[in-house]
Amino acid sequence: MAGPRVLYVTGWCRSGTTMIGNLLNELDGVVHVGELRYLWRNGVLGDGTNTSCGCAEPVVDCPLWSKVLGLTGGADVLATARLWAEAQDLLVRTRHTARRLAARQSPAACELAARMAELYAAIAAVSGAHTIVDSSKFPAEAALLSGTDLRILHVVRDPRAVAHSWLRPKDYIPAMSPARSTVYWTGFNAASELVCLRNPATSMRLRYEDFVRDPRGGLADILRLLGLRAEPPIGADGLATLGVNHTVTGNPDRFAQGRVRVRPDDRWRRDLPRRAGATATALAFPLLGRYGYPVRTAAVA
Repeated sequence: MAGPRVLYVTGWCRSGTTMIGNLLNELDGVVHVGELRYLWRNGVLGDGTNTSCGCAEPVVDCPLWSKVLGLTGGADVLATARLWAEAQDLLVRTRHTARRLAARQSPAACELAARMAELYAAIAAVSGAHTIVDSSKFPAEAALLSGTDLRILHVVRDPRAVAHSWLRPKDYIPAMSPARSTVYWTGFNAASELVCLRNPATSMRLRYEDFVRDPRGGLADILRLLGLRAEPPIGADGLATLGVNHTVTGNPDRFAQGRVRVRPDDRWRRDLPRRAGATATALAFPLLGRYGYPVRTAAVA
């Protein structure tokens, strides 16, 4: 029996991927699992930023994840979690992306790929979903999933806006300097480019700025990539209603429920310190033009 279709979201954090995933989660047969990579480290081992599911229950007590862990964790869930975390560190960090794209993989990489496929299958079995949205954003994981029914969504946002967002801590996520956030932005997006170039027919790029300007159109493009005939779960005015989700971890905004509005956020143009903006521009310069971002930015009133 064929496994579920997986939409793997790549790129760097603070680019709108949580909102995109949670909107898709409102469609019948689609489940957004958040940053699934951290299921074992954060959710089971408690060695991370947050141990709560998007439904507000601890991951290990969540009605969905407790069943998934029962199917995939074996007799000793903690031991399994440690093995997963070790394999992820050794095999699918961003710097491993080119290696994971190679035709021949090590036995350890093949084993991890098989485990990931089993995990997706367990999620589909428990949730009843035919499509899983995984917003982990690790390009090397996407590269490893060649045996999966995979679609890749590469989301990018202006690095100055990302740097501005990272200046502010969010609940369990600490702040990050503009230099560090932009180094990550450059590395994760460059690695995502490699994966998408290898999979041109099953991947797409979506700029955050284009999505928030026309969220309905952006979601329609994603649905076409997934081969789903469904109406985007958002109005032309950017208003949507979010229900409960089962995201493993991610941006604290994942807990939002009820009526939400997707709208542009250009505060960074006014509020980002000049030195921080210059740092982000310099470090991201090799990719700015590729994504249509100007070197010089105009302030907003």
